[in-house]
Amino acid sequence: MSGQLKEVRNRIKSIQSGQQITKAMKMVSAAKLRRAQDAIMLMRPYAVKLQEMLQNIVSNSEGNIDTPLAAQRSVEKVLIVVITSDRGLCGAFNSNLIKTAKRVIREKYAEQFEQGNVEILPIGKKGYDHFVQNGYKVNDKFWQIFANLTFDHVKEAAAVALNGFIDGTYDAVEIVYSEFKNAATQVFVSEQFLPISKVENQDKSGLKADFIFEPEKETLIAELMPKILNTQFFKAILDSHASEHGARMTAMDKATENASEMLRTLKISYNRARQAAITTELTEIVSGAAALAG
Repeated sequence: MSGQLKEVRNRIKSIQSGQQITKAMKMVSAAKLRRAQDAIMLMRPYAVKLQEMLQNIVSNSEGNIDTPLAAQRSVEKVLIVVITSDRGLCGAFNSNLIKTAKRVIREKYAEQFEQGNVEILPIGKKGYDHFVQNGYKVNDKFWQIFANLTFDHVKEAAAVALNGFIDGTYDAVEIVYSEFKNAATQVFVSEQFLPISKVENQDKSGLKADFIFEPEKETLIAELMPKILNTQFFKAILDSHASEHGARMTAMDKATENASEMLRTLKISYNRARQAAITTELTEIVSGAAALAG
C-alpha cells in the first residue's frame, strides 16, 4: 500500500511540474500573440486593398498590357509555398497546414506531381522537415525565415516565386497558410499567388472600377505588380505567424486544464488509498490489542 501511495505522489509531482511549464508557455505565447496580432491587423487592410486594386487593373486591362505575372498558360510546373512554424506544441496547427498542402496537390496537381513537377517552398522548420523526410521536391533556402522575419527577408523568398514564374520555371504558384481570425480560430487556406487571377469586379452600380494612370499604364503596372505581390506574400506569413501563437496559446491552455483535471482525479485516488491504509492499520492495531487482551 505504501508503494502505491508513493507512486501516486510521484505522479502528482510530475503533473504539477508539467502544469507549471504549460502555464509559463501559455503566458509567453500570449505575449508573442499580441505583437503578432498587432502586426497582421495593421497590415491586412492595406494588403487587401492592394490586392483588390491589382485584380481590378488586371481584369480591366483588356489584354493590351504586357503583364507577365498575370499570364495564363498550361500548368506543367508548380510551386507550392507552405507556411508552417519552426516549433511544435501548438496542437494540430502544423499537421493541418501539411494536410491542406497535400490536398491541394492531390486535387489540383496530381498529374504534375506524378511527373515530378511539383516543388515545395517551405517556410518554417516543421514543414521543411516533413516534406524532406517524405521525399518531396523541396526548395530549402528560406525555411528559416522566422528567425529574421522582416519584409526585406520575405521579399527574397517571394522573388523565388516571382522570378520563377516570369522565366517559366513555374506555371502556377500556390500559397498554403493559416488565416488568423482570433486566438482560438485559424482558417487553413490555399490561395493562388500566380498567375494573378482576373475577377469580375463590379460595384453596386454595375460599373467596373476605372483608374487614371500617371505615368503611362504599362510603366506603372510593371513597377507596382512585384511590390504588391511582395506585400501579399508578407501578409500570408504574418497571418500564419499570428495563427501559430494563437494555436500554441490555446493548446497550452487546454494542457493546463487537462493537468488540473488529472491532479483532481489523482488527489481523490491518493486520499482514498491513504484512508484505506489508515483504516487497515487501525484495524490491525485494534485486532492486535484485542488478541493481547483475550
